[in-house]
Amino acid sequence: MTGRVQDKIAVITGGASGLGDATARMLAREGAKVVLADIDEAQGNRVADSIAGAIFIRHDVTQEADWEHLIAAATERFGRLDILVNCAGISRLGPPEDETLERWRALMAVNLDGVFLGTKHAIRAMKKNRPLGGSIVNLSSIEGIVGNPNLGSYNASKGGVRLYTKSVALYCAKARLGIRVNSVHPALIWTPMVENQLRERGVENTEMARRTMDFMHPIGRMGEPDDVAYGVLYLASDEAKFVTGTELVIDGGYTAQ
Repeated sequence: MTGRVQDKIAVITGGASGLGDATARMLAREGAKVVLADIDEAQGNRVADSIAGAIFIRHDVTQEADWEHLIAAATERFGRLDILVNCAGISRLGPPEDETLERWRALMAVNLDGVFLGTKHAIRAMKKNRPLGGSIVNLSSIEGIVGNPNLGSYNASKGGVRLYTKSVALYCAKARLGIRVNSVHPALIWTPMVENQLRERGVENTEMARRTMDFMHPIGRMGEPDDVAYGVLYLASDEAKFVTGTELVIDGGYTAQ
């Protein structure tokens, strides 16, 4: 099947790398017009330049003014907003007694405030669509479902994304807005964020570390960005027209253990 999101207008945060990059390319291949948003202007422009018809807008998900500008720019350029993928996120390892309030708040600002702000402004834009409709896909994590002893702030943020998604999905459904809201929960996916985490922990042989992480997943390997992008594509498409308030777990069997 091709053209699964043909002519839909999609905004993807965190689009300069990792899951955001893969999702942008996937949606574009299936016919969407893509707006990439990221704080990494140089890399974001490189990704946008490699995707036919895509545009890049520098964007900080923690700033409401940036969200107002991003959504206005997308709708002015393309006339509407059909898909928002809240993909931007950060992670931090460490025991809870060593966490600082400053770092906690910085992580929450990106992972949770960013999803709140994006969802808020996407709904405002999608309510203007005729016919009514839209899809918001929030990237959570398996860490929004199960705990990790060294990821307390990340667990809290991604758990918040999971339940906030369900709340907003119910609101949109009961208000008959035609807007579906779902969350995606990947396990370990080999992305720059994971590589950076390993380096921060002093891991020099990242390839050996990757093989170790492969065995953590019953399927026998870590995930790849496209494994997640295909799930986002489904939720963004009209194939998922009866799917809202749900969580799509893409984890190679990790949480089934």
